[in-house]
Amino acid sequence: MDTKIFLLISNLFCLHLFSQSKLVGTIDSNIGHEYISCYVKNSKLPIEISDMGTIEYISVQDTLQLVFTHDNLQIEENIILNKDSITYHNFQIYFDIEEELDAIVINSISKDKYQVPDTMIKEVFTPQYFTKAAHNNILESMQMINGVKPQINCGVCNTGDIHINGLEGPYTAVMIDGMPLVSGLATVYGLSGIPTSLIEKIEIIKGAASPQYGSEAMGGVINIITKNILYTPKYSFDISGSSWGEFSNDFGLSFSIGKKLHALSGISYFNYSQPKDTNKDNFTDLTLQDRISWFQKLYIHRESSKEFTIASRYFYEDRWGGQMDWNKKFRGSDEKYGESIYTNRWELLSSYQFPLNEKIFLQNSFTFHKQNSMYGDTPYLASQNIIFSQLYWNKSFSKNELTIGTSHKYQYYNDNSIATPSAEETNLYSIYAQDDWNFSPKWNAFIGMRLDYHTIHHWIPTPRLGLKYTHTNGDLYRINIGNGFRVVSIFTEEHAALSGARKVIIAEKLKPEKSINITGNYNKSWFDSKQNSYQVDISAWYTRFSNAILPDYETNPQQIIYSNLQGNSISQGISLSIDTQFYNQLQINIGVSWQDVYKKEDEIKTKQMFVENFSGNWLLSYPIKSWRVSIDYTGNLHGKMPLPLLNERDPRRAYSETFTLHTLQVTHSFKKYFQIYGGIKNITNFTINKNNPFVIARSHDPYNKKVETDTDGTPIVTAENPFGLVFDPTYIYGPLQGRRTFLGIRFLL
Repeated sequence: MDTKIFLLISNLFCLHLFSQSKLVGTIDSNIGHEYISCYVKNSKLPIEISDMGTIEYISVQDTLQLVFTHDNLQIEENIILNKDSITYHNFQIYFDIEEELDAIVINSISKDKYQVPDTMIKEVFTPQYFTKAAHNNILESMQMINGVKPQINCGVCNTGDIHINGLEGPYTAVMIDGMPLVSGLATVYGLSGIPTSLIEKIEIIKGAASPQYGSEAMGGVINIITKNILYTPKYSFDISGSSWGEFSNDFGLSFSIGKKLHALSGISYFNYSQPKDTNKDNFTDLTLQDRISWFQKLYIHRESSKEFTIASRYFYEDRWGGQMDWNKKFRGSDEKYGESIYTNRWELLSSYQFPLNEKIFLQNSFTFHKQNSMYGDTPYLASQNIIFSQLYWNKSFSKNELTIGTSHKYQYYNDNSIATPSAEETNLYSIYAQDDWNFSPKWNAFIGMRLDYHTIHHWIPTPRLGLKYTHTNGDLYRINIGNGFRVVSIFTEEHAALSGARKVIIAEKLKPEKSINITGNYNKSWFDSKQNSYQVDISAWYTRFSNAILPDYETNPQQIIYSNLQGNSISQGISLSIDTQFYNQLQINIGVSWQDVYKKEDEIKTKQMFVENFSGNWLLSYPIKSWRVSIDYTGNLHGKMPLPLLNERDPRRAYSETFTLHTLQVTHSFKKYFQIYGGIKNITNFTINKNNPFVIARSHDPYNKKVETDTDGTPIVTAENPFGLVFDPTYIYGPLQGRRTFLGIRFLL
């Protein structure tokens, strides 16, 4: 009996000692909750802001002092909590737009890169982050992100894709406003046509992603969020040029038509038309390009203030690379070698929120992509139409953030390749559900399932799981697990299948690829006594593929062989990012990644081509406020990577050398809205032809007219062909474009 009384008194005492009050708040702000941070004033303890703009916090105090920050601006709110119960509060956070623009443009200390403290491992970048190195499109900008690499796949026409954690570009799902617009043909031919001037932010998810993004998000997701019309400058332009003759022009205009319609228009134009051949192989070092992208977004104001936007984009590009004396009269002939690509692409998308108390959204998109290409005398003519529709319901209740949805994707594809004997029409029907469950003050669980029905491959389940632990001092520990499924289209995704003289061999009927991914993450943010801020982020991942489809360059030097791997393909590694911002406004971001990407077949382990074993990037930014000047130094480190040789006599390097690329930029701000910037790219003048006898094999004989072969078709050694090679431009792992200066002006009003 005495023991029972003692336990009862102890429990009552503990209940009193740990008496708690809970705050549940929503944030409404003129700049959007995505750009706001929140912390408890006295302790500096950060408070998570969900994707829906909600916060939850448990306190043992009766009053709570919160600080909301954006860039170098802050707003304080004092809240009186209901003791031992839940206090609901709506925070109206207003930052002065003029002051906010001044902070972004002049001070250059904005929060342009941050981790979202959700269960899913997500990193967010604003356009201001990418302006520190004067990139004019998404493909180039990705080199500033740790673990993300823009890969050039062709040494002649310079088309490329985006790799995450060493995985090939098609494993990366590129979304626009959460819709899968960039796939198939656009994966190779459309990425360079997305200008940074249209972007509000970019979300990067590495590894298994939310079921809402689709089963094809096997390596990660790049979600490009277009600008919010209501908070966009009325006028903006960014014009720049380089000493190589590159010219870029982005223009934006925001205006209203009456009280109900708000519009955002953007035009981006890029031109490079001065062929250069610094390595003297008679081939262009950089592809000549003439492209234009037009963007229009409409926001329809409704009495309910519910979302209703319609957007469209048109993209046209004419690019060619090849022999220096090639011109369009040689297009398709075997007299002079050139790779000429015409791209026409239209996109239309909309987002509509139903006028209900519940948050129910309908998203639609339509894309039409037409390709007219000549690779030497080999034509590649392709068309792709995609219709996508998605209906989803988002509900926040109790300790849950629930999303339930359904989608349909129709795709028409046709080309003149051997892989497509007739036009293909496929439908993908999907249902999905996901819940982010805050089952305790420190623990969150993410549970999701997507079920696809493919008209050819039928039912495809892809579950995703996540777990997050938030330590009292703000440390985050997260683990995400999920699998993926992808139907491969060789000629739309594997550019090497078209370029050069190798013959494409599809050895069997290709099965869909499958994967399972595990990603763990640790994130810590803190301030020191001088208000310097620090953030450390560590991620480790493991991805295993079955039925992987990888190009085989080695079995026969005259062929590229595609088949399902009779084994497994593995990508594993670890990455570290350290971001600091000091009280004197010096910003230092450093990222390094180590990765091991290989295939294992018949107990034989082979490294994957064009994947380095380690990489890194850095950013040093220092604004001199009294001079209204910002100095930005960015760079990349690339380790050794295996490269495809034609035979054992090929004198080129079998592995690339470790190399770095450096960019220095100086920006001067006039008043609030006008900037002039300039600098040097590739300061060390590194190009891959250094320490290599040549890059393109037999560039003087691109149609192999002087190549002699044996009875099996294998090239033989002759006085004219001492290494027994054929024409091959697939040996490309870094830039052929050397050092150049650039100068630009930027204006916001």
